[in-house]
Amino acid sequence: MTTSIVTDVPEVAQAATATTRAATPAKDLYFALLADPLGQARAAEHFLREQIASVQAIPADLPPTLAQLPDWVQARTDAVGAEYREYLEARKAGAPRRYFGNRAHALYFLKSVAPTKLVDGAWLYGLLRHWDNPDFHPLIKTYLEELGEGVPDKNHVTIYRKLLATHGCEGWEHLDEQHFVQGAIQLALGHNADRFRPEVIGYNLGYEQLPLHLLITSYELNEFGIDPYYFTLHVTVDNAATGHAQKAVQALNDLMPRVGDRAAFYRRVLDGYRLNELGASTTSVIAEFDLQEELVHILAQKSTVGKNMHSDYCRVAGRSVNDWLGDPARIPGFLSALESAGWIKRGEDVENSRFWRLIHGERAEMFGVFSAYEQQVLRDWIVTSPSGQGTAKEGRMLTHRARQRTLDNLGQHLDRSSSFPERGLIRRRAARDTEGDNELGLLEQRVAAATGKQEAMALLGELMSPAHHHSAAGLMATRMYTKLLEI
Repeated sequence: MTTSIVTDVPEVAQAATATTRAATPAKDLYFALLADPLGQARAAEHFLREQIASVQAIPADLPPTLAQLPDWVQARTDAVGAEYREYLEARKAGAPRRYFGNRAHALYFLKSVAPTKLVDGAWLYGLLRHWDNPDFHPLIKTYLEELGEGVPDKNHVTIYRKLLATHGCEGWEHLDEQHFVQGAIQLALGHNADRFRPEVIGYNLGYEQLPLHLLITSYELNEFGIDPYYFTLHVTVDNAATGHAQKAVQALNDLMPRVGDRAAFYRRVLDGYRLNELGASTTSVIAEFDLQEELVHILAQKSTVGKNMHSDYCRVAGRSVNDWLGDPARIPGFLSALESAGWIKRGEDVENSRFWRLIHGERAEMFGVFSAYEQQVLRDWIVTSPSGQGTAKEGRMLTHRARQRTLDNLGQHLDRSSSFPERGLIRRRAARDTEGDNELGLLEQRVAAATGKQEAMALLGELMSPAHHHSAAGLMATRMYTKLLEI
């Protein structure tokens, strides 16, 4: 089945007029689209037009013709592969990690890219309604694979949520505006997929190419004992031979109009491709990390509550702890005072610092005050001397973890390969089922009662939205949709 050009989509040139109005805050739109996408439809469209207008001057390295796209993808893949081999050879020769200076840095990265990772694949959501058009199947199948085809351990958002929880990386909701730009773009595209179809195709084409930073972050996270499965999964599913990169090229070829202005369509594809350049990126997030600044930021957040929680006899350098915490601007001075008073001994093992013993351990007086991530930031700051060198003990611990990581991660991958107990496509549930199973049973009943496949697919599609697909009902809906798509 061929697809003609979309006639109800205004040209990007018309969209540029939206820049005369105030820019739409990405962070506000991000959460609004997760909560009420229908009510935010106009705001999402306006936001996309603003972003498209802002990327006009950004160069796009896509080839001028579709016939050249396969070779372009292969050339990019070969170049990334060559650069990664050079990286590995340098590491074997003793070069330091390229991205992460310490474990806190790696966890900061996980937290800072969370707004994007937690809506993974969202830009394709609106295409689910085209299930009966084979030209859309490459993109729909890409979305289904982002959702793990309904298997929890393969659903990308579920995997990332677990990763954040494992390492105590809470509070990503408080990141600044730039960290939400990419997520907001993905959500806005997903909820306006037909109106911005060429841009969706172009964005997908750019996003699904294998980047060098994905390979390096996977390698270095593994060195710190942080499960890189979320990232290595993307290395495999985005491959240029049979993966998402190949599907992206196929989709552009299938959906390019046979009648109409093909050049105008392709220009809009380029605009969508350029949208990948906006907001915080992997490399910019990694570059912005400063260990001292992050610790100060954490303590400043704690001070909003802690400034009234200490007795008057808790004094450091002649000033009460409440006084130190009463003004966030005093936090750097507070850290210096703790160091001068011997409460913190920089460049030594953390156990030598009395302040560390106050917060770490089940019997610590401040047990539970600092999350796992926050403790890691403090730990790395303590063991790193002002000259930037870590302790020998920390180095030995990292080496030991590096030796163990292969076996540990192998076991985790074997666990993931176990079969997932799927329910039947349509199956009645007994009255004794739990409340959660009753919800799934109700979903089965509603799908069974649908007047036809069109109604059933629409019902399932609603539960496969970026806000719901990782829920129990959303996962089941994804499994059912995947099966019905193949029937």
